[in-house]
Amino acid sequence: MALTRIGLAGLAVMGQNLALNIAEKGFPISVYNRTTSKVDETVERAKAEGNLPVYGYHDPASFVNSIQKPRVVIMLVKAGAPVDQTIATLAAHLEQGDCIVDGGNEWYENTERREKAMEERGLLYLGMGVSGGEEGARNGPSMMPGGSFEAYKYIEDILLKVAAQVPDSGPCVTYIGKGGSGNFVKMVHNGIEYGDMQLIAEAYDVLKSVGKLTNSELHQVFSEWNKGELLSFLVEITADIFSIKDDQGEGYLVDKVLDKTGMKGTGKWTVQQAAELSVAAPTIEASLDSRFLSGLKDERVEASKIFQGDFSSNLPVDKAQLIDDVRQALYASKICSYAQGMNIIKAKSTEKGWGLNLGELARIWKGGCIIRAIFLDRINKAYDRNPDLANLLVDPEFAQEIMDRQAAWRRVLCLSINNGVSTPGMSASLAYFDSYRRDRLPANLVQAQRDYFGAHTYERVDVPGSFHTEWFKIARNLNQSKI
Repeated sequence: MALTRIGLAGLAVMGQNLALNIAEKGFPISVYNRTTSKVDETVERAKAEGNLPVYGYHDPASFVNSIQKPRVVIMLVKAGAPVDQTIATLAAHLEQGDCIVDGGNEWYENTERREKAMEERGLLYLGMGVSGGEEGARNGPSMMPGGSFEAYKYIEDILLKVAAQVPDSGPCVTYIGKGGSGNFVKMVHNGIEYGDMQLIAEAYDVLKSVGKLTNSELHQVFSEWNKGELLSFLVEITADIFSIKDDQGEGYLVDKVLDKTGMKGTGKWTVQQAAELSVAAPTIEASLDSRFLSGLKDERVEASKIFQGDFSSNLPVDKAQLIDDVRQALYASKICSYAQGMNIIKAKSTEKGWGLNLGELARIWKGGCIIRAIFLDRINKAYDRNPDLANLLVDPEFAQEIMDRQAAWRRVLCLSINNGVSTPGMSASLAYFDSYRRDRLPANLVQAQRDYFGAHTYERVDVPGSFHTEWFKIARNLNQSKI
């Protein structure tokens, strides 16, 4: 048999689907998995889905030797120790000039460590974020490869065909940059995803809890929203969710789903990096905190018994006005969430010298990935207009859109507070906007407090330099003079 073009190790759902996608695009592929039944299952799927050129191997030596040189092997295994174990298994059979691509959600520093270790063995290494879930992997994901540029050129022809294709902007893949930049960008992408999902959930909560919309009405609202400025994958699937009846009982399935959100860690990593880089990311942080609070289900049930009462304002609500206001609040909040994510990426790029192109990142997120949205085309154009944009909020178009929507945004949050409905993501977004737009914040008092108790010094608005005041002594003298 002729040698295949590429190999893929790790045949859980994402791995299987990506392998089938590659094969369907005309590239013969070898597949391997430690649990051999997954290999056979993938080969059977390839036959059933059109006799695709997928060739299975039960041992790593045969698998590696079936691939044409220079060999390229994509790994899709769980992050952490399993990646190191798979690398060790594959590297034992690879030769100088061969390449390993990690397609999982890996911590970027692990990717940089592995790239260095592989370089010492004469091997090339890429860390490639893959977004889009199992459907995206099968039909066209958004891919974010970073690391060895030489390695990227090995598989560029494959990635350009396998990636999601957006008619007006091309394949949703690009070489991200050096080191662990690909994994870092995917990590922040997931952080933005956390924020997006939280904001949508809050819109749902306000409409349901304050506006008393039924699931049927919510389906209609989100379906309508998906035809305009909020057109996106997440709004689309949200509309779908509200239409699904429970097949095991009465009513709708969404109402039977336990209100306890899981997570795999990329959102937490994003928030940790924001803190390390001193970048404000309150919307993403609020989404993470909301997941933590959702996990306290038993505590919340007990708390609800203690804090009983009517938290409703009992004021009449104009349902049509509320729906329109929530739409505007959701859009404005999303701008803030994406601005925060882009600022995290920009800060890391500066720190590491990656030279990342933020507009290009927005372009490759327009298709295939979970946060794909028409909105990203606007972000792409904003960075095309000004690659050195300090913050997405100050792009003239976005600035105007936020100003046009801020009244509705504030109405929604006031209404939510008065009805005891928590909106941490939307509230954090508005606070971020209100803080960023003000030329003076109460930080002067905080810095004065720091100087008072810790002699941390302060700067003045009228005289250059660093100053320290003996606040305690002055205050004591003043107090004594009053006696």
